[in-house]
Amino acid sequence: MPNRSASGLRSNEECSINTSADWIAASYADAIKVLCAVTPKGWYAERGTARAAVTQAGVASLNVVYDTTPDPDLGSLDRLAVEVGTQAEHWSIMVRGEADDDVRDLAARHGLLNRGDLPLLACAAGDVVFRSAPAGPESIRRVRATEAGLYTDTLTRGFEAPDGAFGSLMGGGVLDADPVAGYLAEESGRPVGTGLGLLTSGVVGVFNIAVLPAARGRGVGRAITEAVLRDGIAAGAEAAYLQSSAMGRPLYEAMGFRLVANWTIFHA
Repeated sequence: MPNRSASGLRSNEECSINTSADWIAASYADAIKVLCAVTPKGWYAERGTARAAVTQAGVASLNVVYDTTPDPDLGSLDRLAVEVGTQAEHWSIMVRGEADDDVRDLAARHGLLNRGDLPLLACAAGDVVFRSAPAGPESIRRVRATEAGLYTDTLTRGFEAPDGAFGSLMGGGVLDADPVAGYLAEESGRPVGTGLGLLTSGVVGVFNIAVLPAARGRGVGRAITEAVLRDGIAAGAEAAYLQSSAMGRPLYEAMGFRLVANWTIFHA
C-alpha cells in the first residue's frame, strides 16, 4: 500500500477523494474481518464484492451484510443476507453511499424496512488535532482479555444498551489480539468510558467510544479517542477513521476528521 500524505484524505495530486474513500473502506472491511476472527461467536464470509459478518451481539450493525464498493453486488448481497438472517436475530444490510431502489427493494424482501445513515469520517495522521493540555478522566489505560467482563459492562452502560446486548463480542481473546487495543477511562478507580482501536492496512479504526451518562460533558470521550489515535499512530497508522453519530460529529470534526463517505444501513 503506497503512503498517503497528510492531505491525501481530501484531494491532491497523489490521492483523490475517491481513492481515499476506497482505502478507508478497505481498512474498515479488514477490521470487521479481524473482529469476526477473534470474537468467540464470530462468523465471516465473502461472495463477490459482498461481505457478511456475524458476532451474535444483539445489535443489528454488528451482524451485517455489506459491500464496500460504490456499485454493490446485489446478487451476492442477497445470498449472504439469507445466511446472516438465519444466524442472527438482529442484523442489517449496509452499502456505501446512497442506496438506490434495487438495494431498498432487496432490504425490504428481507424484512429490513428501517433505513439510517452512517457517516464515515477520516483524518490523516498528521492532521489529527490533539489538545495541548489534555483534560478528561483521571486515567485511561489499556485493558486485556482478563477484564473483558468489566469492559463489556462499561460499554453497555456507556451506550445505555440493554443488559447482554453485546453478548460475547469482546470476550475470549479479543482484547489480547494483536491488532486490537481496548481502553478503559477511570475516575476514582471506577470505569467511566471505553474505547477500541483496530489497526489494519495502515489505518486505525476508532470504535466503542462510550461514556457513562454521569461522566459526560467532561472531555472523557475526546480523551479516550485521543488515546486510541496516539497509540495507533505510534504503531504505524497513517490515517484514522470512525463512524459518528450526529451528536459526536462536531467533536470529531474539531479533531480534524472529515467526511469521506456516507453509508446507508437497513435494519428491522
